[in-house]
Amino acid sequence: MEYENMRVAEIKEELKKFGAPVGGNKKELIARLNRISNKEEKVITLEDDDLLELNQKKTSYSPIIQRMRTPIYGPLNLGSVIAIGISLLMLTTVLIIQPSWLGFGEEYEYELIDFDQQQARIFAQELVDLGHPEWEGRMSGTVEESNTSQYISDRLEEMGYDAEINEFQVPMHHVNSEPSFRLCVQGLGGFSPCDGPAAVGSQVTSFLHRSDYVIQGFSGQSEYTFNQDVQVTDLGNGTDESLWQSASGTVGYVRLDGSNLGNTELYSNAAVNDLAGLITVNKNHYCGKIEGNDCVPIFKGTNYDSLVAANGGNIPTDIPFISMSKDAGEIFEASVINSSEPASIELIIDVTNDQERTIYVPCGTMQGRTSEVVIAGGHHDTVYQAEGAVDDSSGVASVLEMARQMADIINETGIPERTLKFCTWGGEEEGLWGSRAYVEQMQSSLRENLRLYINFDMNHVDSDFENRGNSLTLFTNNNDDYQHIQAIAQIYQKERSEIANRYDIRFQLLDGDLGDDNQMPCNSDHCPFVYDLGGKDGRAVVCYGGGSWEYHTYLDTMDRFNEESLDVSTTIYGTYMRLLAYNLDA
Repeated sequence: MEYENMRVAEIKEELKKFGAPVGGNKKELIARLNRISNKEEKVITLEDDDLLELNQKKTSYSPIIQRMRTPIYGPLNLGSVIAIGISLLMLTTVLIIQPSWLGFGEEYEYELIDFDQQQARIFAQELVDLGHPEWEGRMSGTVEESNTSQYISDRLEEMGYDAEINEFQVPMHHVNSEPSFRLCVQGLGGFSPCDGPAAVGSQVTSFLHRSDYVIQGFSGQSEYTFNQDVQVTDLGNGTDESLWQSASGTVGYVRLDGSNLGNTELYSNAAVNDLAGLITVNKNHYCGKIEGNDCVPIFKGTNYDSLVAANGGNIPTDIPFISMSKDAGEIFEASVINSSEPASIELIIDVTNDQERTIYVPCGTMQGRTSEVVIAGGHHDTVYQAEGAVDDSSGVASVLEMARQMADIINETGIPERTLKFCTWGGEEEGLWGSRAYVEQMQSSLRENLRLYINFDMNHVDSDFENRGNSLTLFTNNNDDYQHIQAIAQIYQKERSEIANRYDIRFQLLDGDLGDDNQMPCNSDHCPFVYDLGGKDGRAVVCYGGGSWEYHTYLDTMDRFNEESLDVSTTIYGTYMRLLAYNLDA
């Protein structure tokens, strides 16, 4: 029979006649139907001569048959007892070996989705190209984020999804212009001005924005000039409370050595003790691995609610907060902290941090036959001063490529049983604002209908993974999802061994309650889908990659990008989405 000329729906009807699965693309359906047809053609029929031979054999076994018919108890004869015994033995064996044969479980057919590495790279590069003209980032609440959101929505619409862009008003700081950070050792015995034609003998050191220092999350503004002679207090590693109390009215200087409080605690201490500013210096994080022997400055966020609480209910608008590289910090320490004649500082930080700004959540939806939904997402925003090639252009590229593959599958297979949704989030870097706002808005529907949320955030291994590490960790908070992911990963390792063998694919089941040691971490956009559903824990699967030394620095660029590594998590999780799309029992 010529199946190639049949429509997909007709092929599926033929498969249904044999009780065969109807999932897969047209090529797979035809192959399955051909296999079944070949088996049917091989059925042996019994002719008259065969029946005669069987009757002759039956006669020769008559004494044995008679014994089988001998009654033992009531209607039971020896043959019945033997038959019952064999049946019970077979039943026990089936239950042990494969309970799904009797309906006590489910046997699933996993079909790996495709993944186009080159297309994923194109998506990532196009996202990077949408960054700030000078600082390169796509900070939330900026025109760069708005343009990024529109780009994602357009791509999803082109794939055939119903696309929309959700807008939310959330607290968000905004870097208005290029900052200035300089030191001045005055000439003429300390009486020469630092600027202008009369600045005789004065030595001015300028620090470079992004490479020497970066503004931290929810920093306040400042206009400290050389003439104001702002004082600096050495706070050590920031753990001595008495030093904080003595620093009121001055700029605090903290050495980040790995034993420190986090940004939220440090900045809250600055607010509580009425500091004029806060400077930290990277002394330990990825030192000598990125740029010479330096430890480059890293952007870190600050918890908005905690900072407001520490400042009496308001965000501190006049406390600037920056972080320096180790090399720049050593210059600062020599000129300001350890000098008998400390240099004057200029710290001009033009930031607005006490207003709400619009952030964006583009989504593409493929409506299924039911309202039960599977969502895949990643955050499209970056820190303000970096391309964000890995964090998180890698994740968004994965979302878009998965959406593209699923659109092709749906076009060939038909309407899915479950609704599929692909979203990307703004405001992640400043506090998961986009995903939290979306979950709050859709809470009732998500609480009732969310089957699974899939999160892609730095699901990436650096291009130099042989020296940096090649680990990819797949984790979830539900044992059923955990078993599915492991089963799919086994198939992936077999069918795409050339890629799989280059990576250390790890698995974690984190099914503890919030606050337990084995809880799902709340460091990315999966957190609201798990813990913010009004008393019901949602189900999520996540992937994190290794080797990203440039995280939150100006060096998170496309030359570090390794599109091959995205194949692992996108294919495994995409295959699981495919199963969930068409199998309501999974």
